Amino acid sequence: MSRLTSWTRDGLVFDVRDDGPEDGTPIVLLHGFPERGTSWRHVAPLLHAQGLRTYAPDQRGYSEGARPAGRAAYAVPELVADVVALIEEIGGPVHLVGHDWGSMVGWATAARHPELVRSWTAVSVPHPRAFTNAMRTSRQGLHSWYMGLFQVPLVMETLAKWAGGPVDQALRASGMTAEEVARFRTEIVDSGALPGALGWYRALPLSGGKGMGGRVAVPTTLVWSTRDTAIVRAGVDATEEYVDGDYRLVVLEGVSHWIPTHAPEELAAAILERVAGT
Repeated sequence: MSRLTSWTRDGLVFDVRDDGPEDGTPIVLLHGFPERGTSWRHVAPLLHAQGLRTYAPDQRGYSEGARPAGRAAYAVPELVADVVALIEEIGGPVHLVGHDWGSMVGWATAARHPELVRSWTAVSVPHPRAFTNAMRTSRQGLHSWYMGLFQVPLVMETLAKWAGGPVDQALRASGMTAEEVARFRTEIVDSGALPGALGWYRALPLSGGKGMGGRVAVPTTLVWSTRDTAIVRAGVDATEEYVDGDYRLVVLEGVSHWIPTHAPEELAAAILERVAGT
């Protein structure tokens, strides 16, 4: 099979990084906010070494050719349909991995399309229903304060233009390195991807929970880290209640929210263990 550089859906063109052995078992890596497919740059080579072929897409709003206008275009069912189209282009089923918002999309994909997902590894973000419940019953709501800010048009877009300003400072406080913040400025702000990336948050009120809270039957691993400033433990511990398939929780001590770049070896080991057990 030739290398895949892009795929299309509904007139949108999405970019994807296809690396590793050409005859390798396919694994799709979904990035989160505010990163692109390059966030897997340290994890992917470790997977290639074990015979996996990785597909790391730039998702809706991030790919230059896939930045539709309007909040509704970024609702969760649309994000899931994009991933389904990629898997069908690959020839699925695939092993699926997602970090941050990529995890939210991955949970919904695994729940709604188990025939396309051989195994599922969620990174940082628990099952959507566990997360939603934690918003009401724990300090998760306090840690998710920024979601409300993101709903206000143009505020984040304006603040992000200020190099070294509050957005950069917030990313540094969350654990990002100076190099990673610089990459954010280049890949997200300077490239024009920020409005579309924020569209994922702004479409949440329109999603109405559709496709987000289903039970997951595929073999599943959740990888969470103790220094995650965005996700508290309550939703993590409750996730097992919503998984009917084989389930494992991996807790990384002393690691920030940015697991793919800060603990690539540990994450790759968790992914490979899940893949091998499928």
